[in-house]
Amino acid sequence: MKKLKTSHGSVSLPSFMPIATKGSVKAVESKSLEDLGAEIILGNTYHLYLRPGMKVIKKASGLHRFMNWPKAILTDSGGYQVFSLAKFRKIKKNGVEFKDNLSGKKHFLTPEKSIQIQIDLGSDIVMSFDECTPFPCSKKYAHESMDLTTVWAKRGLKYFKNHKKPGQKIFGIIQGSVYKDLRIQHTKELVKMNFDGYAIGGLAVGEPVSKMYQVLDWIMPLLPKNKPRYLMGLGKPEQIVECVKKGILMFDSVIPTRNARHGLLYVKDKKKLYSELRIKQAKYASDMRPLDSKCHCETCLNYTRAYLRHLFISQEPLALRLATIHNLAFYLELMKGLGV
Repeated sequence: MKKLKTSHGSVSLPSFMPIATKGSVKAVESKSLEDLGAEIILGNTYHLYLRPGMKVIKKASGLHRFMNWPKAILTDSGGYQVFSLAKFRKIKKNGVEFKDNLSGKKHFLTPEKSIQIQIDLGSDIVMSFDECTPFPCSKKYAHESMDLTTVWAKRGLKYFKNHKKPGQKIFGIIQGSVYKDLRIQHTKELVKMNFDGYAIGGLAVGEPVSKMYQVLDWIMPLLPKNKPRYLMGLGKPEQIVECVKKGILMFDSVIPTRNARHGLLYVKDKKKLYSELRIKQAKYASDMRPLDSKCHCETCLNYTRAYLRHLFISQEPLALRLATIHNLAFYLELMKGLGV
């Protein structure tokens, strides 16, 4: 598979999704994302549901129009927040109760409600509601969590089939922590449900990289070759390269944008995949070269290392935008080179 067709255009595979958690890729407007060649971005169901809320997004006729993004959107189900907001949630058989840490208001998210929110957002790819288990966790906990995720997957899939909008797709999420029998069992269970694509969840959450690769080796042979395979929350460039070799076709991560905002930039290197350039270092104060002479993004074509360092040291907001554009350009160009 080289293309994933959606209602908002085709997505070349393998693909990296810039993260627009709250309807915005931090520091970068939608037009710049288009210019970079991004074909799909990731929004977050839980955060968008809280702010600005579904009333506002429905009035805007969906997330695409609200954020002026004409291409594809995949939305996380809120399952990752079951992991990341552990202090503010209670897991129950029927769903998860969240406490908004800003307002104190409680919200109950069921598999059906998660899917409905994503349908209303206008998501091109809806994600099944799951529990993302932490690492480490006991096998007993991982098994119970996996079984709950299976029940939620069945409920969410049934609801999606009865309420989806034309062209929308739904992906199932495979859990089971780092336990071989659980991962294999859950993969087989979800494949039988015939989702439009399959995501591997519960990885890139603190486990050794070797464990992550091992899990992929267990489950990749069991997944349909003609459907997208998505590793959630990954990652570093060298990890993406290795996972594409193993058959993964879709990725998302905060790494390029978060690191950019802290002045850590990725540049091409003749001897290895890339080098890390820490632009705040004093040695760049009078360096009039572009960040990367082989990069054709807006930042590299128009600005020097010295200027970008000056922006960071002066705490100018423009620094965040220019750095983020460059790191995303690096990642998106990397994906083109990995085309299968």
